[in-house]
Amino acid sequence: MFIETEATPNPATLKFLPGRTVMPSGTADFASAEAAASSPLARALFDLPEVTRVFLGADFVTVTKSHDADWSLLKPRVLGVLMDHFLSGLPVIEGEGEAEEETLDVDPEDAEIVAQIRELIDTRVRPAVAMDGGDIVFRGFRDGIVKLRLQGSCSGCPSSRATLKHGIENMLKHYVPEVVAVQAVE
Repeated sequence: MFIETEATPNPATLKFLPGRTVMPSGTADFASAEAAASSPLARALFDLPEVTRVFLGADFVTVTKSHDADWSLLKPRVLGVLMDHFLSGLPVIEGEGEAEEETLDVDPEDAEIVAQIRELIDTRVRPAVAMDGGDIVFRGFRDGIVKLRLQGSCSGCPSSRATLKHGIENMLKHYVPEVVAVQAVE
């Protein structure tokens, strides 16, 4: 098994490509070992003390390290955990994976605007962000403000604020005049 590794715009995060499907649908973002209870893969990665976040995408895994960890020492250990997991045949997520109830902050009167915003995010933003090992999820639209949750390499990335303000916000304002700002939320 050969696992490729790519740098991301976030120096604390590397993207690992195992050459197979990781998540058949959706994504999973684990900000702590406790949050990773449903994922044998994420739990194994959090057994490495330097790992602070794990994100599972369609065909990649991004791993975020602690600020004092050195990738030259941690990367081979992460590769070993990934290799062991994929060769073991264990699932990436256990069980049916109870879907988290999606709580969105939207005004029902803005349904048409929200549909336009979500379409732009899904077709233009998310594919580009996935290339960098992350994801951006729509969380709401109220009073002209689009609320987005940053996941994977985007979470904590030094350039994420610039991406939100100069990239995503400008694009959404251009196509959807009702948008006045974009805000990151947890």
